[in-house]
Amino acid sequence: MKWEKKDIPQELVREIVRKYKCDPISASILARKGIINGGEIKYFLEDALRFLHNPFGIPNMEDAVERILAAKDEGEKVLVFGDRDVDGMTSTALLTNCLRKMGIDTQWRIPVGDEPYGLSIAVVEEFAAGGGALIITVDCGISDFDEVKRAAELNIDVIITDHHNPQDETPSALAIVNPKLSESRYPFRDLAGCGVAYKLVSALRFALKSSLFKQSICLLNIRPANDSYVIEMVKLRNLFIIDRLSETVVPGVVHVTQTRLPAFLESQQIFVWDARVQKAAITKIFGEDIEVQMWDAAPEIAKELPSTDGKSLLRLREESSLARYSDMEFSEIDVFASLFVSFIQKKEKLFTEDDRQDLQLACLGTIADIMPLKDENRIIVKAGLESMQKNPRPGLDALLFKLDFAGRRLTSNDLGWTLCPTINAAGRMGSPERAVCMLLLEDDKYKLAAELIDMNKKRKEKGEETWARIKPIAEKSLSNFDHKFAVVGDENIFRGVTGIMANRMADYFKTPALAASFADGVVTGSLRSSIRDNPNFILTPILEECAELFIDKGGHDYAAGFSMYVENWESFLERLKKRIVPSIEPAEQTEEVIFIDAELPPSYLNRNVMRIIDLFEPYGGPYGSQNEPLTFLTRGVIVRDVVFVGKNGANHVKLAVDTGKNKWTALYWNAADRVQNSFNRHDRIDIVFKITRNFYRGVETPQIEIRDLRRAEK
Repeated sequence: MKWEKKDIPQELVREIVRKYKCDPISASILARKGIINGGEIKYFLEDALRFLHNPFGIPNMEDAVERILAAKDEGEKVLVFGDRDVDGMTSTALLTNCLRKMGIDTQWRIPVGDEPYGLSIAVVEEFAAGGGALIITVDCGISDFDEVKRAAELNIDVIITDHHNPQDETPSALAIVNPKLSESRYPFRDLAGCGVAYKLVSALRFALKSSLFKQSICLLNIRPANDSYVIEMVKLRNLFIIDRLSETVVPGVVHVTQTRLPAFLESQQIFVWDARVQKAAITKIFGEDIEVQMWDAAPEIAKELPSTDGKSLLRLREESSLARYSDMEFSEIDVFASLFVSFIQKKEKLFTEDDRQDLQLACLGTIADIMPLKDENRIIVKAGLESMQKNPRPGLDALLFKLDFAGRRLTSNDLGWTLCPTINAAGRMGSPERAVCMLLLEDDKYKLAAELIDMNKKRKEKGEETWARIKPIAEKSLSNFDHKFAVVGDENIFRGVTGIMANRMADYFKTPALAASFADGVVTGSLRSSIRDNPNFILTPILEECAELFIDKGGHDYAAGFSMYVENWESFLERLKKRIVPSIEPAEQTEEVIFIDAELPPSYLNRNVMRIIDLFEPYGGPYGSQNEPLTFLTRGVIVRDVVFVGKNGANHVKLAVDTGKNKWTALYWNAADRVQNSFNRHDRIDIVFKITRNFYRGVETPQIEIRDLRRAEK
């Protein structure tokens, strides 16, 4: 096993420390991970909700909000339709809860039993028969062409909120809210479905609270520049910047009508910072005949943000955290815009306990769907974890209690390995509605939590039984697909475990994989590809290549699914073999490499190191989400004790290591054979490791998990 610690320029580390006010070890880790621009660093060092992106940057958000408000005013019936996985179930609960609190007559529905993924014509017709007027999809809908068309025929509007990759053409819905649409200006495309649902709810709350909903306003700032003036303006709608203009003008040279200012400012409310100074500048530039109606925002902003009182925009730019993280020029007008947004957010109390409760669900969906833990996903997960720990929403509190997490510090690892699989088991075992009922408190929450735990136990048993049977079949299938693809499909595979089996096959065989279930003449398949082992191979082209063979399909780059009639199965396999597999570049078979984030001297191994661990939380889930747990190297620790442990034979090693001032427990999994003759007590060893927390009887203890070790050089 090879250890690799990337060399990084020390001047780069010093610059990160200086500019972003972090410690040298964290700065070196950021640099070694390639996180060196401010826009990325911000989401590791900050966790305030004000750093979340404006929801109105997602295409068609305003249209969706306006239609939902109309449904409220008209007393219409609304249906929220979601998916059967954790992302879909939490999205369904999140939006349903919000609409009901708004007083909207809201039903919810997700596929149960053997129903296919996505909206169905039967559901549309059933809702229409009950007098329904509006369907809102969550975590699905982007490929439901026929269903949306049928809804229109029945005078039902459809709003699609989704995060799956859209096709070149999209359904003719009233509004499609998806950050991945080609026309999207939203700065982050990798929200989970629940993240998109949270954004819709945030936009609805803004519309209900703020007089600025659907309003355009203009912020104006004039600043001197040598013998000229720079006139800067930004136009905001729903607090989202939709346009900006900068023009340099020499006083007395041009008339205002010869500039772009009148067209930009026409019919706009104009806000400035220090109206006296701005009016004087306009007079100097264009003469006394020009008068601009403007409102001075500075005094009002100072009431909510006292630290701004009496300061110029130039001074405030020096203090601005957003300016510090900006990789482009952050001018005074940008400072003004950020202050104005923060002012409205605080004045109108846009972030409340309701938001934090919703973020618990968005956090679960983000982790469960293995979304990249970068950009605002980090804030969504951090805030959701913190809220879940302090004040878990009803339903989740019962599940946390039953899983023995009540009162404990929660991590993304806890969600990825325990909480999310337990909720997901409801969908895999054909009863996802039980999880939604728990989240919405539509039955006894402790009873429902117990049901989910029991379903997860049965799902594990079914999974182990299925894996034992299909593993040799999958291994044999490799020869049919040039050893680049593993395929298993038959009537003995339970539909609820196809995704788990495909994941397991991809991890075990280091190839893309397909697991399919046959039932009632329909094949339901799950496709998986590993971002770690096959980063250049994505699955969505398979769906497009074989589109006419499917009943429905959907998914992400590395996780996708479909259903088809059984008579198309052989044609699909033939096409997979002849058209898809030849394009797969096999992963190189090389020595396993452990990438080291930082080398820590033994004296650094104390409780303070947990601050660094927590700074980089949240980490990737069971299959990684582009932020793996930190891996450290420490040389020359002393082995004080060695114990072999394990339930089914002493397969694991428990070491007591001495770092000088501190002693640590170090676990080395499945390493008994390797360790027995590697070193003796009191020897010095070099270790590569992660640091985790162990909880026992309510006490939290940091511990080392060794990934590899060597006898130290003398």
